[in-house]
Amino acid sequence: MHIADEVASKGYLITSSELADLMDINASAVTSRGDHWVWRNWVVSRVRREGNQSAIRFC
Repeated sequence: MHIADEVASKGYLITSSELADLMDINASAVTSRGDHWVWRNWVVSRVRREGNQSAIRFC
């Protein structure tokens, strides 16, 4: 969870695959959740699509 805190506090973007790795789920499960949703302590927002990946921001 330290990584997710760092991503959120620094305003970094991560890919949907990287988020799937953090969540220990399949990447398609991340991209199918929509543009804004809650995961643990963060609001996850899809910023843009990049091919079959999405750029993700934690708030």
